[in-house]
Amino acid sequence: MMVPMQRLKFILGALVALVVACPVMAQEVVRLRVEDTIQPASQRFIERAIEDAERREAAFVVIELDTPGGLLDSTREITSAITESEVPVVVFVTPGGAQATSAGFFILISADVAAMAPGTNTGAASPVQGQGEDIGETMKAKVFSDASAMARSLAEARGRNVDLAVEAVVDARSFTAEEALEAEITDLVAKNFDALLESLNGFEMTRVDGSTVQVELTDPVIIEIEQSRAEEILSFLANPNVAYLLLALGMLGIYVEVTHPGGIFPGVVGVIAMLLALYSMSVLPLSWAGVALIAISLLLFLLEVKVTSFGLLTVGGLVCFVLGSLMLFDGPIPDMRVSLGVALPTAVVVAGMTIFLLSRVVQAHRRQVMTGQEGLVGETGKALTDIDANGKVVVHGEYWDARSMSGRIEKGSEVRVEFVGDRRIDVTRVEPTEAPGERRA
Repeated sequence: MMVPMQRLKFILGALVALVVACPVMAQEVVRLRVEDTIQPASQRFIERAIEDAERREAAFVVIELDTPGGLLDSTREITSAITESEVPVVVFVTPGGAQATSAGFFILISADVAAMAPGTNTGAASPVQGQGEDIGETMKAKVFSDASAMARSLAEARGRNVDLAVEAVVDARSFTAEEALEAEITDLVAKNFDALLESLNGFEMTRVDGSTVQVELTDPVIIEIEQSRAEEILSFLANPNVAYLLLALGMLGIYVEVTHPGGIFPGVVGVIAMLLALYSMSVLPLSWAGVALIAISLLLFLLEVKVTSFGLLTVGGLVCFVLGSLMLFDGPIPDMRVSLGVALPTAVVVAGMTIFLLSRVVQAHRRQVMTGQEGLVGETGKALTDIDANGKVVVHGEYWDARSMSGRIEKGSEVRVEFVGDRRIDVTRVEPTEAPGERRA
């Protein structure tokens, strides 16, 4: 019996020594900061952070949140990612003065642990129309029923106060950090991130499936997750004001190229800006009425070049442009709509540029009407390219294909019109010694 007993003692001693000798795996806490509206860019960021935490088998994820709200579709995707996460998710509204209203309220109550810093607020999750007004009676019952059902479902799954969660939707009720804690909508109030970790140590989290996780933190390693470059660009483009400015720049660049062909640069810039604007609009809640008005404004601007309306088409285009700008995005909160402070200055700039360019076109057309094609003969202009067999010149603001009658003409040289054809003019070089109106024999 002694031999087996000695072996048992030896084995136990070896196991104890092995446990003592083995390093303890450090606990990791994934931390990310969301200070943005809730839209596809912030959705992608949160989903990526949760996936990273799952790969690391982190203790939990902390989402520091400060948002006025955003898109319901993105909100649903985020709450789904949180409730289905393999690791617990803590949503912390911070710092003081931050908010988690509208869509942010749904994200907060969907977390395993909902925490707020003193001086923050949440709630006010009532659905509104794109321009911020209350929804009409026709759609009110349906929309409110859907949003309140979502709040009820999340509150029930997390053991929160269902009645008050629904009130935040139906009555747009808001809560301070202390009120939310007392109402059992949230779980903790913490001054900052360090205080949050201290409060979570020993905290028992209840998962959606009913299982519990006891948090035991011993020198946790904090893993900071930042937005990727692609997410930063997407977030930048998802700003309605940025999308609107890109759209205005695109329209202006294309308009310049159409009215003054041959410049190339305005057209290239306009097309690139327009493509970026279209991408931005693909991730933002568009109002088709706003899109239609802006499209009509562009059409009216282009028609003004072809039709003599004495400026009426331009005025109509500007009115459509301003109205379309204000109606362009059908966002549920002001942050998801074009700011009046951006729309009006942009409209003024577009109006000024349009009127200036249009006046140049009208002057050129009037000059052409008064003088006819023969009237250009003897007029001087400037070579836009090197001219030999073919090239381009500008004469009185008009761009022409040109052919040299005096050998090679370098770009930038002054030229004189000798003959006007249907599609091309013949030019000669103006020698520096010649007077501007003097003809060579």
